[in-house]
Amino acid sequence: MIEQPVAKSCLTCGKTVRGRSDKKFCGDYCRNLYNNEMKSGTNHLIRNITNTIRKNRRILKDAIPEGRVTTRLSREQLLASGFQFRYGTHYFVNSSGQRYFFCYDYGYLQIDQDCLLVVRQRPDRRKTAERSDP
Repeated sequence: MIEQPVAKSCLTCGKTVRGRSDKKFCGDYCRNLYNNEMKSGTNHLIRNITNTIRKNRRILKDAIPEGRVTTRLSREQLLASGFQFRYGTHYFVNSSGQRYFFCYDYGYLQIDQDCLLVVRQRPDRRKTAERSDP
């Protein structure tokens, strides 16, 4: 007696799946939709933090005028641009004990309560920068 294969349903849309016996989806669209939905919850927080750090870097980069390496800004100017001080990639402590907070290769040093020095990290300093949460 020959057994009839059991009709399988697509995990995304429920349509009948045709083809290989281990096939789970009716097509690429349903497979991609299913996998994107499965991954979206776990990566949502990481994606948001990464986007915030990239935005912080862009704000710091745009703050430095063309041809310069540093500039001074008020804390309020960065906040008005959407900068979030909680997020960064690392910090660097110079020989004077001053702590620079970075978003990749752009960072800032708090000079006083309201004034910040925005800097571009020199390539030779990247290797010695301490890795830590700001």
